[in-house]
Amino acid sequence: MKKIKVLQFICSTGFYGAERWVLALAKHLDHQKFCCDFVTTQETKASLEVVEKYQVEEGRAFTLPMSGKFDLSVVNRLVELIKEREIDIIHTHGYKSDILGVLAAKKAGIKVVITPHGFSHTNDKKLKLFIWLGCQFFRFADAVAPLSKQLVTDAQKFNVKSNRLVYIQNGVDLSEVEAQRKKAITIDGYDPEVKRVGFVGQMISRKNIKDILDIFELLYNKNNKIKLFLLGDGDARPELESYSAKLSCKDNIEFLGFREDRLEWLQSFDIFVMTSLLEGIPRCLMEAMAMGVPVAAYDIPGIDQLITHNETGLLAKLHDKEKLAQYWQDILFDSEKSEFLSRRGMDFVYQHYSAYRMAQEYEALFSKILKDS
Repeated sequence: MKKIKVLQFICSTGFYGAERWVLALAKHLDHQKFCCDFVTTQETKASLEVVEKYQVEEGRAFTLPMSGKFDLSVVNRLVELIKEREIDIIHTHGYKSDILGVLAAKKAGIKVVITPHGFSHTNDKKLKLFIWLGCQFFRFADAVAPLSKQLVTDAQKFNVKSNRLVYIQNGVDLSEVEAQRKKAITIDGYDPEVKRVGFVGQMISRKNIKDILDIFELLYNKNNKIKLFLLGDGDARPELESYSAKLSCKDNIEFLGFREDRLEWLQSFDIFVMTSLLEGIPRCLMEAMAMGVPVAAYDIPGIDQLITHNETGLLAKLHDKEKLAQYWQDILFDSEKSEFLSRRGMDFVYQHYSAYRMAQEYEALFSKILKDS
């Protein structure tokens, strides 16, 4: 039986949720039926960790150098790769890869699947235009498979035919989390007597991390035996570091950047927090719940698919910093409530969001669009 060959394509800016998602999908596809290659563009000379991490049976990883932020010559190089590797389906992730991937697929005469991971809020007019343009390419895909119900609703605004719009619920590879959960915490300076508030993710505008800093300041003024740890990087980081330096709690805030040992840091948190304005279904939140770390966040679409208030975590209305601060305090200083939310959150993620279940649904989608051709 000839294997279906899928090419995962992303214009990567680091090693974050979308990149980890792609790796989880490729890892859990049935390798008896599918061969899954990976390709990413490269805008700088720096090595891309996602390429180094890509180790899938029979699948290979490739990089395509770009001369600038948007290089249409990548289309022809993609077509060459598609033909060389005898690809049946290209699977794209992100507005830039959607544009380039659709153009390459049409030129090479293969199928294309687009998975929106989220729609960024930005004030950059040029970036807004590119994101809008990427969304226009949805209608040319053989299937659009958003990661959340809200993203399905958002995708409908771009005239995607109903028979090509498929909701496949997000999933995450929890094997690394399981392995870390069994280990002892060895982080230098770890003090279980000091409550640890944590965030892991990109430092970009839609993550709204300034609210995390403001809420931490509110809590710190009531009890200074707490610390805030922010893992991740992004273009908003310099501004956030500058802002935090003006707060009275500045000495209890650490910007740790991208960390190889992020799961051990996650394990060390007493609470995982998010104040995003817009999300798909965030991988970092799923990992925190799977690790047994209680969570609190703003109540927005995507996050509400993971957190049911007072059941699997705590939710405050968007921008209600005082209420969210109260919820942080409840989790940090009410051990009974914290343990309840931790247990229920972990059970929920393992039951509903496994990467294996997600991969099976993508296998069915890939097989269907080839059969229908």
